[in-house]
Amino acid sequence: MDETHVSTKPPGDDAPDGSIILGGIQAQGGANIGVQAFSKNATHLKLKRPQEHCIKDRPTPAGQNPMGEISELGDVKVYITKPRDYPHSPSKLLLFLTGGTGINSVNNQLHADKFASEGFLVVMPDMFQGDPAPDSATTDNNDYTEAHNSLIEQVKIRAAETAKAFMIDMWLARHTPEKVLPILYKVIEEAKEEFADAVASGEGVYAVGYCFGGKYVLLLAGEHTDTALWGQMPEDKQDTIRKGPSIKAGAVAHG
Repeated sequence: MDETHVSTKPPGDDAPDGSIILGGIQAQGGANIGVQAFSKNATHLKLKRPQEHCIKDRPTPAGQNPMGEISELGDVKVYITKPRDYPHSPSKLLLFLTGGTGINSVNNQLHADKFASEGFLVVMPDMFQGDPAPDSATTDNNDYTEAHNSLIEQVKIRAAETAKAFMIDMWLARHTPEKVLPILYKVIEEAKEEFADAVASGEGVYAVGYCFGGKYVLLLAGEHTDTALWGQMPEDKQDTIRKGPSIKAGAVAHG
């Protein structure tokens, strides 16, 4: 990709870096982000349960505070953060799609701020409509004591893990492409109008996605029919209207 490489790690993230750079309308496969490699001709997605680091927040770095603010675009809540010299200096519009921790995660906000410090005007939409992944808030590992080594405690832990896995599956069922994509399309259209100067400066919209958000970068980067997104082939290929791509380029990271 000729444009700036926009794939960076969140503060304190030690997850494996499985970045995929997307240019134009085709995505390259490779990262285990819970979705099959998706190109402009893809017809279906294969979803997997996300890894722990995709749905569990980390402790917030001490002494750091978000620089942006939460507002709304097209009745969708978004976290918006801008370069310090915007609009006096050119900026590119970046759509930031989070993992399961959502836009209220301070870590996600700080990460968005880092992109803003590199010259991007960042829009981070609430893809989950106030329903982030279950138990996604930060926990203190020191809560685990030696008592957890006992057999009965191990059984309790396994039971809790099973229940949590079920809750995550239910959460994923609530946030399918049918629900999420209309939110993203709305935000993109509103952002194009609100920040037309940044869109013009970058000659389009850029995107970066982590874990859950990664598959939607792939979808937005592809050319497709509506039915293709849900794993169905259109009945009459000649009469179908193909849509997309909705972004100029993007990056997928952290599978």
